Amino acid sequence: MKNTFYTISISVILTLVSTHISGQNYDDYLGAGHDSGITVTSSSEDGRSRASNTINARGMDAELIEMSRLMSQATFGADMDEIKRATALGMETWIDEQLNIPITYLTPLHWDIWNELETMYEMSFDVWLGYYITELCKASEEDPNIEPPNLSQAEVDVLRQAYLDELYGPYALHFNFAWSQSMLTSDDQLRQRVAYALSQIMVISAQSDLGENGESLSAFYDILLHHSFGNFRDLLLEVSLNPAMGVYLSHMNNPKAIPEENIHPDENYAREVMQLFSIGLYELNQDGTRKKDTDGNDIPTYTNEDIKELARVFTGLGPGSTDPTMPHITWNAHFGLGYYSANKTEPMIMYPQWHDTGSKSLLNGLEIPAGQNGLDDIEMAIDYLYNHPNVGPFIGRQLIQRLVKSNPSPAYISRISAVFNDNGFGERGDMAAVIKAILLDPEARDCDEMLHFDNGKLREPVLRGSEFIKVIPKFGEKIVYDVNFSSYSCEGIQYTADTIVVLDNLRFWNNGFNYYQAVKQFPMMSPSVFNFYLPDHQPVGEMAENDLYGPEFKIHDSTTAINYINSVYIFTAPYYDAAWYNWYEHIGLEDIKFDYTELSEIYKDDPEKFIHHIDIVFTNGQMTDELKNTLRAFIDEVPDWYNDGYASVPLKSLLYLIMWSPDYTIAK
Repeated sequence: MKNTFYTISISVILTLVSTHISGQNYDDYLGAGHDSGITVTSSSEDGRSRASNTINARGMDAELIEMSRLMSQATFGADMDEIKRATALGMETWIDEQLNIPITYLTPLHWDIWNELETMYEMSFDVWLGYYITELCKASEEDPNIEPPNLSQAEVDVLRQAYLDELYGPYALHFNFAWSQSMLTSDDQLRQRVAYALSQIMVISAQSDLGENGESLSAFYDILLHHSFGNFRDLLLEVSLNPAMGVYLSHMNNPKAIPEENIHPDENYAREVMQLFSIGLYELNQDGTRKKDTDGNDIPTYTNEDIKELARVFTGLGPGSTDPTMPHITWNAHFGLGYYSANKTEPMIMYPQWHDTGSKSLLNGLEIPAGQNGLDDIEMAIDYLYNHPNVGPFIGRQLIQRLVKSNPSPAYISRISAVFNDNGFGERGDMAAVIKAILLDPEARDCDEMLHFDNGKLREPVLRGSEFIKVIPKFGEKIVYDVNFSSYSCEGIQYTADTIVVLDNLRFWNNGFNYYQAVKQFPMMSPSVFNFYLPDHQPVGEMAENDLYGPEFKIHDSTTAINYINSVYIFTAPYYDAAWYNWYEHIGLEDIKFDYTELSEIYKDDPEKFIHHIDIVFTNGQMTDELKNTLRAFIDEVPDWYNDGYASVPLKSLLYLIMWSPDYTIAK
């Protein structure tokens, strides 16, 4: 199905004056991209508005729309300039370009942000002190029993240290800062989007003790980034040895059995590495459908006994070293060392005396011999899981759900599983090949697929918000104080305050917690290891009746729906324009605001052009006539003086309507 929106505008209905076929044989259709053998004339032509464009498709924006749709699946959002650049490259070339862009890791960014924050916090003390003294002065004016302040330098030094001690971290807040900065500025957008998808499959969460250690979240996320286009086996192994995962699923400091002391290996990770990270609960065919036994029953992939045996494999892992950011720690790492003192960013190591060295037999064929090195046991288990026939369909289906659609057909899953099994060069588990196949599959690209009842997905809240924030230009605004003290008294304070605009080297201080409270989603903040929603969630009603899945609907309810609308209003409020609260305005961090200048110019030039522009950028050419007519009706009611002098106000109202319409929130 070709998109038939024409950008040409001809004042008189086109008339075919002469059509010369000249023996030309067509095996396609008019508008397929050429006009060989056909001449079209019209009453007038101007610039791009040429009669021949009605036939040769150059008057259409189909290619831009198709690329916009791909980029909504493969990035956190793209503006018109990036869509046009990618369109000129072509889909496959753009994907190949993305596969080869250097990785933007979060850990270096995380520490840069923390160091910058520490410096700004220290510099902000004088502002805080001036405010503190001013408040004491007000209190003394209101109550004659209170002496006016006149602080000594020693008292000020005590206050300074107490003030600096109030800066806590780095914790999950600072991971959120780093993630938002990377999401909005990094060039490796496809990798960032895939890592985010993987973070919903191989889950750790700040809603645990890990939330107190932002660097552990960043280090784990870097594993997902590093292996997004690597090999799945390497990803599974590194995730298994990561200390944050070790704490979250309790296989760090997991001892071998000591029956006389009633000590037994923890089974948590052994269960989840099978159930959630690799093979799932039931044996699958290549197309993702469940295999059946002779009685027609589903066949479990593992048993409770398998969990117990695999738990024995994951014994003996402990901290690799102590935390290098804590100089007061003078003791060595050892098995049993608490996470507070442990290095949170390097892999766990094996402590042989705590590893179960007996033979293990599990999963209908995995035989691990006795007496092996513990890491060799783990690698044998990872290899077995990695080579299990379930992995391709089990992981492939979830990646399709996160990137493209909630209900991929068995044929789609089978094609992706085949690529996982063999990338064409004999390699299994090539994630780059899998991601490319998912995005270029006919079921992801053919327009006819959008007409199918089971097509599409509810955009998860993070992606709804990120696309708006990423696409609309931004600037920073902050208040800068100059404070001088001749004394630390009511008469000794002089200060000035100026509001300045920040355009270059913006830091996107997105606290993340406000959005999570509103819509129940932000990266690495799921309520459990089962993510924000399960891949098999079926909303009650028509979808369940038709056996359709809609994972994202799990967190879409009367509360989050209204909160999302309110969040969009904050983005588009007539005289506010804030992207989020950063929580550190008091130390001089800039508020991030939206710049609607470019969109205002498009709107003032022609509201119809504005609607078409937004249709491409946000709704991927799928804006319905119903919504377009609603927007047009709104525009018709806007006074001319408003459009001329305050165009950003009505256009923000239009964006507000679009952002919570089904045309935007449901991706096709």
